[in-house]
Amino acid sequence: MKINKLAVAIFFSVVGSISMTSLQAQEAKTVFVNMPDSLSPLLTKVNREDCIDFLESKMRAQVENRFGKKSEMTDLSKDYIRMQMSPQTTWQMKLLALNDTTNIICTISTACAPACDSRIHFYTTDWQPLAASQFITLPILNDFLNTPEPTAVYEFDEASRPADMLLMKADFNKENTELTVTLTTPDYMSKETAEKLKPFLHRPIVYRWENGVFTR
Repeated sequence: MKINKLAVAIFFSVVGSISMTSLQAQEAKTVFVNMPDSLSPLLTKVNREDCIDFLESKMRAQVENRFGKKSEMTDLSKDYIRMQMSPQTTWQMKLLALNDTTNIICTISTACAPACDSRIHFYTTDWQPLAASQFITLPILNDFLNTPEPTAVYEFDEASRPADMLLMKADFNKENTELTVTLTTPDYMSKETAEKLKPFLHRPIVYRWENGVFTR
């Protein structure tokens, strides 16, 4: 049976249009504007829309948030957004590809008081929560510490014992899908104690998004 060429052309035109609409809907700015208010306690939908309009107009994207304070969008790209929510808190969002047509959302909320600590969350593009353990295995304290030489074991034990709280700061690379995690535990320790730990600290841990998961 012959297939009407016009019908085939219309079919592929519709499919292509749906695919492009789906991809457009997954751009960071669209996902950000459609964030539920329950996940955006400081910013209203109008705040979020204004931030995008300001940055796209090459203006400073500062708005008055729900608490009457200033929040500012500092970065906006097709797949990345960064907000300075307050002087002490930042929020980042990155769209990560699971396949050619489907993305997920990864957000980082960071508070500094004064040591910075981050929380990482994952969502579908309609903001349904996903288990973070599906996509990343976060470091433990020992991942940031170098194994001491036998002659330095005592100094290592003395220096690491006060590090009894795991604090980490996470940051996206806005240019790619790298995620860097830095140990900030020394920032809450006394300067003298932190200096003793410094020789045993490992460099920040860098994750790369590969095949739907973050890997070191």
